[in-house]
Amino acid sequence: MKVKRVLANISTQNPGRAKAFYQDVLGLDLLMDHGWIQTYGSPVEQMSVQISFASEGGAGTPVPDLSIEVDDVDTALERMRNAGFPIEYGPVDEPWGVRRFYVRDPFGRLVNILGHQ
Repeated sequence: MKVKRVLANISTQNPGRAKAFYQDVLGLDLLMDHGWIQTYGSPVEQMSVQISFASEGGAGTPVPDLSIEVDDVDTALERMRNAGFPIEYGPVDEPWGVRRFYVRDPFGRLVNILGHQ
């Protein structure tokens, strides 16, 4: 047996609220929509299976609910700010080789947006 994919499931009474953050700002595609569940992703990109367990988020920050790697952190930051999503940490170049910032999604989840340097 081989694990093929790990998905994050976020409980909400209004899945449509995800569109502004995950599709409009981050550019993910709506891969599935059954009304009660909407799944966003990148069908062209090869995503690896990862799951992390942490006592902190690094640099003394809280553990984020999600981490999303992007190819251009500064563009993602600008798009988040322009869309009105409050930045809670960063942007910062961390000593372990990532540039990142924290932002809250429409459901209050703390999201770590990062890029490897």
